[in-house]
Amino acid sequence: MNQQGIDRINELYRKSKAEGLTETERKEQALLRQEFVANVRKNLKAQLDHIDMVDEDGAVYNLGERHGRETAN
Repeated sequence: MNQQGIDRINELYRKSKAEGLTETERKEQALLRQEFVANVRKNLKAQLDHIDMVDEDGAVYNLGERHGRETAN
């Protein structure tokens, strides 16, 4: 999601508090929020996939390799 999308989410939030949203705007807000949450999850998963962990016995393993990297979302 780009900055424009985030700005639009914030704009719709402020409008909902001030005067309320039309049905079309509520749907747009819901879609934008879903897109935002999906991007946050995708970014978090990518970060976790690149973390190396150390077992108690000193063996190093990669979280993405051990728990499987999923490319399809």
